[in-house]
Amino acid sequence: MPAAGGPAGALGAAGPPSGLFLSVPSTLPAFDTLSLRDDTFDAHNPTAYHLYALAGPGRLRVAALDVARHKIVAFDEVALATLADLSTLAAQHPLLGQPGWARLRLALAGRACPLLPAPLYRTGDEAAYLKLHQALAPTEEALAYTLHLPAPATDMVSLFAAPASLTAWLHTVHGPSARLLPQAVALLGGLLHQRGPGPAPRQLYLNLIDQELTAIVLGSQVEFCNSFTVSTAEDAVYYTILVMQELGLNPDQDAVTIWGELTSDSATFGLLSTYVRNLRFGSRPFGLKYFYYLNEIADYRHFDLFSLAFCE
Repeated sequence: MPAAGGPAGALGAAGPPSGLFLSVPSTLPAFDTLSLRDDTFDAHNPTAYHLYALAGPGRLRVAALDVARHKIVAFDEVALATLADLSTLAAQHPLLGQPGWARLRLALAGRACPLLPAPLYRTGDEAAYLKLHQALAPTEEALAYTLHLPAPATDMVSLFAAPASLTAWLHTVHGPSARLLPQAVALLGGLLHQRGPGPAPRQLYLNLIDQELTAIVLGSQVEFCNSFTVSTAEDAVYYTILVMQELGLNPDQDAVTIWGELTSDSATFGLLSTYVRNLRFGSRPFGLKYFYYLNEIADYRHFDLFSLAFCE
């Protein structure tokens, strides 16, 4: 099912969102650089770790997973001006710039990302699929990433654009096994892992970060995935209620789980709570351990980054 629709600003005027997914750019206010390390972390032995990174407008986040203990043991958050600067910043980063990791996954936020059922996807046609939703810049290339879904659901392929310089740098430094993927696919991977293989009720999941609200509805399959630019609490409420109405969810009865950059006393959470009776914060992805320095960070933050552990 290819995506359709337009930028979030146009959706409010044109009516409800259509299609499965469309992501739009956003901005981020300044923040302090953060670097945390577990006492056991040994960057000189990269083969013992998986490295996960998520880059979006304004920031780059990096985490290292100790494979033997299945434990997050390093976390960085640094400023990033634009995705065009990512390959330069990554080359200078003490973890991303170092080769030899057992696995590396790098997700990109703020990018258009239509999803297509795997049987409809044909290798080599990435640019043709993607140009239905966005024009590729001369410095970009079209890429695909397959999201494997639990049977009997059909696997899905995400199409997205990435700076060609970033792709070249990634393959040169980290080899062909390193993968690029969209942030929305990382979210989906984490949510599918969180729900498990059994039947589960239909539910809306939200992720709010960098002025971008991603809404995902999961039932017996992926029913909806879309991102919207939001600049106010009212924007977040509008798109949340719009999605619930279009998908037949009841704000007074159905649970809504949210992750991201907000707090229980924030204007956005307060206003959402007024309109969504069963709003709750999400937890970190199950199945991973987290080093103690992360106890200072709320559990509902960085779900998208840590969910890269469940992306092949």
